[in-house]
Amino acid sequence: MSHIAVVYHSGYGHTKRMAEAVAAGANATLYAIDAEGNLTNAQWEGLAKADAIIMGSPTYMGSVTWQFKKFADTSSKVWFTQGWKDKLFAGFTNSATMNGDKLSTLHYLFTLAMQHAGVWVGTGMMPSNAKAAQRNDINFVGSFSGAMAQSPSDSSPDEMLPGDLETARLFGKRVSETAARLK
Repeated sequence: MSHIAVVYHSGYGHTKRMAEAVAAGANATLYAIDAEGNLTNAQWEGLAKADAIIMGSPTYMGSVTWQFKKFADTSSKVWFTQGWKDKLFAGFTNSATMNGDKLSTLHYLFTLAMQHAGVWVGTGMMPSNAKAAQRNDINFVGSFSGAMAQSPSDSSPDEMLPGDLETARLFGKRVSETAARLK
């Protein structure tokens, strides 16, 4: 069985809820980056042991949060020793608007994974883009690079759409299945 880690920062709880859905699909361990951008030593050790690292951050101003960026910068210690080389990586994000420049955030996560000499896993899901599509369909936001969700700025995490959360769950499942095939 593969060990999957979901490392994420959540500003208002929406990305936490998405991380929980990803983790449920992947049977993964959650590693929350705290409000100061830190992980515990035990969390860093868990990432070192992981076969796959799924990264998540809300999209703020077209990129990851400063807390996630601090985590990424701190991971340069791991980069220096190539400690995450050949691990699987994947990413997810959430923003208030339908576009919200979420792809910029996924590109940031992808670049971080590539700097760590990782192997990226996309969603593997077709978008819901026919006339009959409904906002609550799987992959309605239409991302191939990583899972995306949209939560209105005045909504609570409890109001996240089941379709976005199911997309996140299925995305986690894909990463887990990919890790199992490669193990």
